[in-house]
Amino acid sequence: MRTPRLVVACSLAAALLGCATAPQADKYAKFIAANPRSILIVPPVSKTVNIDAPAYFLSTIPIPVAERGYYVFPVNMVKRVLEDDGLADASLVQKADPVRLCKIFGADAVIYVTIEQWDAKYMVLSTSVTVELGYVMKDGKTGDTIWKAKEGMTYSSDSGSSGSLLASAISAAVEKAAPSYIPLARRVNDEALAYPGSGFPAGPYSSEYRKDIAGVAPAAK
Repeated sequence: MRTPRLVVACSLAAALLGCATAPQADKYAKFIAANPRSILIVPPVSKTVNIDAPAYFLSTIPIPVAERGYYVFPVNMVKRVLEDDGLADASLVQKADPVRLCKIFGADAVIYVTIEQWDAKYMVLSTSVTVELGYVMKDGKTGDTIWKAKEGMTYSSDSGSSGSLLASAISAAVEKAAPSYIPLARRVNDEALAYPGSGFPAGPYSSEYRKDIAGVAPAAK
């Protein structure tokens, strides 16, 4: 059987940060000053035609953020409260004042996500699934952007290795019937939240809190 391949598409900035020996202080200065403990994750804005993408994605993001050491408000509860407040449309939520949003829930910061790609391309002998996401976190007290990242990955059911055409066709058909969006979105989240890298320092509910910023490199002059 063919082994699936995963192609990671990362921004140049993220790649450079991943190779750095220590993160730059200027990148995290506002984040460290904001010192968030609780994070609000609002419904994502989708630029794709896949109507299920926002709901599927929303199920993948709370756990990895919580594992970074932050309290995360239940996303389904957040969605209902926003709808009751007249903010049923995700684009309206992202245009709303982040300070106001955070006050509604008592959150320290809010994460906005834009689904840039959530697509599957079927090519008879292979299926290619792409997920690309943009993230922005804003301070609940000032509204300032304190973290942002953009990551994407593509999964292909055809590894390019030798194998029968029948096996390839079956693998592609299975992937077409149930594209691997959620596992792929989880991988994208992991890449975006990786620290050091494109992610942000650990929160107060992590054993790494304040330890992982001890080696922050001085900002370039």
